[in-house]
Amino acid sequence: MTSIIALIVANIIWGAGAPIFKYSLTDIPTFMLAFIRFFFAGLLFLPLILKRFPKKINASTVWHIVIGAFWGITINIACFFLGLTLAPSINSTVIASLGPVLLYFLSVKMLKEKPKRALLSGIGIAFLGVLIITVAPTLFSSYAAEKSNNSTINNVMIGNLFFILATVGAVLMSIENKKIIKKIDCFALTGIQFIVGSLFFIPFVFMELESFSISALTYKSWIGIIYGIFFSSAIAYFAHNFALKKISAASTGVFAYLTPIASLAVAMPLLGEMPDVFFIVGAILIVIGVKTGSDPV
Repeated sequence: MTSIIALIVANIIWGAGAPIFKYSLTDIPTFMLAFIRFFFAGLLFLPLILKRFPKKINASTVWHIVIGAFWGITINIACFFLGLTLAPSINSTVIASLGPVLLYFLSVKMLKEKPKRALLSGIGIAFLGVLIITVAPTLFSSYAAEKSNNSTINNVMIGNLFFILATVGAVLMSIENKKIIKKIDCFALTGIQFIVGSLFFIPFVFMELESFSISALTYKSWIGIIYGIFFSSAIAYFAHNFALKKISAASTGVFAYLTPIASLAVAMPLLGEMPDVFFIVGAILIVIGVKTGSDPV
């Protein structure tokens, strides 16, 4: 039960983070926010890393830690933030909801996890909800044009592609971490991957500093920094890794369908992104799918 609560908390935080980060990225460069968010979140875990990280660790485990950090922190967050600068924030969470489908099949194929009928049914129901949110509006209304706000259609399409790449990165991180999660303390793994993943951002941060000064940070920037460090990074990633230690990787993925609902709840007042009937119907199916696919084991 605690694992399920942890997954719900993590995905609600991540869902709310999409509009919050889009709001902040109007005043702070992409890679600077990404680096600050994860490097300083990693420092919060440093005492626990030093205390709980295994004294003896083989090269294979180190490799999985680094690759997991690269996919789940560097690639996932870089593409996520770049996508937010081009497309509506609600797009990111809807597209990310496709991740559990990929995670399910990769978990069965790569981790040899046993397929479960209830889980597959839950994914199917929730995936139908995602399709209604993403496809139905373009077929039955002029929603796509309205949703793009002031962005060009091309920018939105590129932003959506970034969101897809971000989703792939998040899924591959779960696969890598599942291979080693029982060998390493959750706090230690979370913190070390924050620091390792953030280091890949440094060359891009130096490029951004050529045209941006730290003194130019505004309250919008600090909202993203504080939320990113303490909530979307430290709390959410630890909660996810904690659950991953107790639940199959495929089962954790179904909870990602909660993120579009959390995202919209914040995007409406903060960014003026409003739901329509398709989103409401899809959201109901997503909730049903999560309930159907929940795995307390």
